[in-house]
Amino acid sequence: MIRRFFARLIPGKASSKPLIYGPDAHPIRRSQISRGANDVIRKLQQAGFKAFIVGGAVRDLLLGIAPKDFDLATDATPEQVKPLFRRAFIIGRRFRLVHVLAGPETIEVATFRSLQTGDDAADEHGRLLSDNVFGSQAQDALRRDFTINALYFDPSTEQVWD
Repeated sequence: MIRRFFARLIPGKASSKPLIYGPDAHPIRRSQISRGANDVIRKLQQAGFKAFIVGGAVRDLLLGIAPKDFDLATDATPEQVKPLFRRAFIIGRRFRLVHVLAGPETIEVATFRSLQTGDDAADEHGRLLSDNVFGSQAQDALRRDFTINALYFDPSTEQVWD
């Protein structure tokens, strides 16, 4: 997390390799993740994609708080995610996501994104035209609002990626 903070201050100096913490280095366990989120991650990974729990759920679990929901990030595009699930819907125009209905849960699946670049990123009034610039996991981590939200948890290995 600290590494990312300095990377924003000094562009080009950050390592692109994440720090990966095994289950002995943190308190989060697969059993703390909802069945629906575990099922969605497993199916994405079986299809050959990377998939992680991200954001507030990881933060809450590190603090010992039960998350209210589970958001996922993957290298699969919305068009690749949707056919994997019977009850999946692509939502959003500017920021396309997939909502996967898993029992009583709605699991939000976002594709790794990159920071906007280029002149066409905003209109003449400064409004963003699209947030669908897909990127790598490292690029996705750098664009998140807080460094704590740039932690990724993989339930299949019980590793936290920073």
